[in-house]
Amino acid sequence: MRRQFFFLWAINLLSLACIFFFAQMAHSSEGQLHIIEGKIKEGEAFSQSLAKKKISFQWINLIVSKLRPHVDFRRIRGGEAYQLTVDETGELIKFIYEVSATEVYEVEKDPQGKYVAKRKDVPLEIFLIKVEGEIHSSLAKAMKEVGEYWSLATAFAEVLAWEMDFSQDVRKGDRFKVVVERIYKGDEFIKYGAICALEYQSGEKIIRGIRFKNRYYDEKGYSLDKAFLKMPLRFNYISSGFNRNRRHPIMGGVHPHLGIDYAAPIGTPVWAVADGVVDSAGWAEGFGKQVVLRHPNGYKSYYSHLSKYGPGIKVGKRVEQKQIIGYVGSTGFSTGPHLDYRLTKNGQFINPQKETFPTGKPIEQKNMESFRERRDEVLAWLNEGVPFRKGLKED
Repeated sequence: MRRQFFFLWAINLLSLACIFFFAQMAHSSEGQLHIIEGKIKEGEAFSQSLAKKKISFQWINLIVSKLRPHVDFRRIRGGEAYQLTVDETGELIKFIYEVSATEVYEVEKDPQGKYVAKRKDVPLEIFLIKVEGEIHSSLAKAMKEVGEYWSLATAFAEVLAWEMDFSQDVRKGDRFKVVVERIYKGDEFIKYGAICALEYQSGEKIIRGIRFKNRYYDEKGYSLDKAFLKMPLRFNYISSGFNRNRRHPIMGGVHPHLGIDYAAPIGTPVWAVADGVVDSAGWAEGFGKQVVLRHPNGYKSYYSHLSKYGPGIKVGKRVEQKQIIGYVGSTGFSTGPHLDYRLTKNGQFINPQKETFPTGKPIEQKNMESFRERRDEVLAWLNEGVPFRKGLKED
């Protein structure tokens, strides 16, 4: 009996020893892997950053050659993270390059032993939320006050770019609501997705937008897109409005200012407010670098004090609404960076903010029933709140 007990005890002891031995071997093997992590600094080249981490040129050249079909190394902005893993002999096991939270690439060996690069699938979750607030000074600040980001204010303003100029039309006490997708990677907020519905109330005036088939419509099914945008810039504020009796800041005296000045940083993209043709593009005395567009129904739009012209902008060139036709500057008679925007109709200057343009096109009759169902659903969300749900079923 004792001999049997001793025999079992010896077997158990030997088993534990084997487990410990193999665990140590595994731990030792894992410990021989060497991991190098880093981030690319602003203005630093990709290969330069890797070289500073003492990564051999052999692996740098291989990584660059494999990633080049996927990554434009000329457009690296800085802040991108990477991780390199090599074994005890210095052989590359894996290289991970994170351009952003949702754009990640891997370089590693395939089953045939060749190094290949591929983009990793990053699992994301989409949630619908309702945001509402009150304006005290600006839409952007109001969004921040309710815990949201500047980018949501920008997206909100772009949906209503045909209805409102958010640098002029916003009033203290105005209210807004928006149902929007929030995209997450695990617990990390990545970005906003589509705006499903929104509402802006200023006094008695209420503007609503409903997303349907990737476009926005009012409650009656008319597109919010119109022939002319209310403003020619995305990020802006008005420094001088339409005024026929303005004292000129450089020449003195009273000189009519027949347009709107949008103060913005040099280089801010300037949009064409409507489809048209380039009537002129060049130096225009006190207006500096200027682009003039000719539009249907006798309209012309003027964009002055530009720092440079948009890609391919020249006389006779056709342009589309929201196409970049120039960039904010301070050329000509200008006291600082801004865009002087003007609009004429049949040769007469008009106030772009007070001009009434035709309504957008209505939804096709065959889609009207589907639109009404979506409209009623999202308007209920605006008024009552969004039920807990992930994503939004596309039409």
